[in-house]
Amino acid sequence: MKNQFGLTPNSLYGNEAVSEEATLGRGPLHGAPGAALNLPGFKPGATSSDGSLVTRVIVDICAARPIHLAIIDGITAISGGETPWSRHQQLTKPGILIVGFNPVSTDAVGTAAMGYSDPRARKGTRPFKNCDNHLLLAEQVGLGTADLGNIEVLGLRLKTACYAYPDL
Repeated sequence: MKNQFGLTPNSLYGNEAVSEEATLGRGPLHGAPGAALNLPGFKPGATSSDGSLVTRVIVDICAARPIHLAIIDGITAISGGETPWSRHQQLTKPGILIVGFNPVSTDAVGTAAMGYSDPRARKGTRPFKNCDNHLLLAEQVGLGTADLGNIEVLGLRLKTACYAYPDL
């Protein structure tokens, strides 16, 4: 679901908004805590109080542009960070590929395959320690279910596919 973030045009939502030549990232959509968000579609004076705007933007984008086939490439991955400059980042090789027709359910299975027992965990609980759970937000607006008990998983058993990421 997070990959949909790239659909937002940099000329409207990027660091160089209002420039048709915009190529820099989408910093404003990450919502610096307390920063005013002067972006199309945002209410005047809207702010992100805790920097967790990303989760809500993901759900809004997925509602506006539905995903009909979700593919999670877990053949090789990284842990310990999400950027090249993360101090503890390391290459991992879970060796799995997850495919589904519903992105919420597919991401929930991916979350469980990463060793997080509850894809429906609330904010404050790993892996949603510092942000709202985008899977729960997506459920609330009717985009799918993150309840593993209501998701049919075919192929390799989830317990067998599980690759527990280290808690760095």
